[in-house]
Amino acid sequence: MKFREDQDSLGKVKIPADAYYGAFTGRAIKQYHVTGNKSHENLIKSFVMIKRSAAVANMKTKAIDIKRGKAIVAACDKILSGKHVDQFVVDMINSGAGTAFNMNSNEVIANVALEILHKKKGQNEFLHPNDHVNMSQSSNDTYPTAMHVAILMNLKETIPAIDILIKSLSKKAKEFSSYKKIGRTHLMDALPVTLGSEFAAYATSITKARDAIIASQKELQNVALGGTAVGTGANTPKGYRKIAIAELGKISKLSLKPETDMQHGLQSKFAVANLSGALRNLALEIGKIANDIRLMASGPIAGLAEIGIPAVHAGSSIMPGKVNPSLAECMNMVCFNIIGNDTAVSYAVQGGQFELNVMLPGMLKCMLESTDMLKNFLPIFSANLIDGLTANKEKLRADIENSPVIVTLLTPKIGYLKSAELFKESLKTGKTIRELVVSKKLMNNKEIDSLFG
Repeated sequence: MKFREDQDSLGKVKIPADAYYGAFTGRAIKQYHVTGNKSHENLIKSFVMIKRSAAVANMKTKAIDIKRGKAIVAACDKILSGKHVDQFVVDMINSGAGTAFNMNSNEVIANVALEILHKKKGQNEFLHPNDHVNMSQSSNDTYPTAMHVAILMNLKETIPAIDILIKSLSKKAKEFSSYKKIGRTHLMDALPVTLGSEFAAYATSITKARDAIIASQKELQNVALGGTAVGTGANTPKGYRKIAIAELGKISKLSLKPETDMQHGLQSKFAVANLSGALRNLALEIGKIANDIRLMASGPIAGLAEIGIPAVHAGSSIMPGKVNPSLAECMNMVCFNIIGNDTAVSYAVQGGQFELNVMLPGMLKCMLESTDMLKNFLPIFSANLIDGLTANKEKLRADIENSPVIVTLLTPKIGYLKSAELFKESLKTGKTIRELVVSKKLMNNKEIDSLFG
């Protein structure tokens, strides 16, 4: 392999000759072996869009000459088209405040721009990663801004995936609306409900969780670009901030606006914590639904067997014919991971000190991972499990007939104590409440049907 020598403030570093990254990145990739994963595609896009927007703002404020500025813009456009993305090599979790990734971005863009200017990689005297690509910026303000943009971009796909689940649950609510079943509290028999009303309640829960996620986007639309170091806006030309954020909103197709308190924008991660909590709450609701489905589908002989689940693959490598609620189990694991990610985000949010929260890369890794899992798996969970659920109408009806708890519906007519006696007698004799009530001439079959038929 051929190498070139690039220089940074610490000295010279050997870099593969064909690499577009430079000295800072060369040092960073030796230190940050953490997740084994390169940075998320939406983080890369966000940073490149920020660098492009900054270059436009710097040209408009005459902070950079047109030749260099246009080369930077052209380099960014080239990367946004899909070229050189493999050169963003820094691990998703890297240095505090994401400085390593910011510099990875600066170096790649600088070297692509140098080629556009017909110069060689590493000829930074013509166009420098810090002096030109990073002009009017700091990791302090670029990474928090990129964090918001990347999360908002992921949510563009996550929210429609949640809507797919709501639609599937609502469809089942309508399909199952006439199927009565035993309700359960404390895992014990309770008054009858309909299978449809259960699924309608699920749809309501997910709708409320989705609405909270949508509401949390508002704070994320406030970005700290232009705050540079500690929110002071040091080294930015007049008018830069407004132009840069407007350009970023235009290229990202997001409704972005300047954070009103730049110091708050760098030291607090309230907006991220707010969304993380909303994602956690969604996971809690979906996890509960997955749990219920697993219980309702249990059996087919020794369990509840109230619903049937589609067979997406064989359930066992040793027991022929077995069908498991595999997609519900997978959904549970997704939910557990989202809850765990929220815990990590919570610690990272409070782990910042003074004027800068430096825990951003770890925080963002969790946020993008959670939204990725949701946008990837919810459509599969909805189409291949929820949409294929069937009701075991005979079992549902038999459970209502056989459960003594339906005596509760007789209480207004015969009183609590008499109802309790019938409940005990049903358990002792094995006779149904219907049989006992009719034999004791307390009610006839038609009257009973009017209560729970």
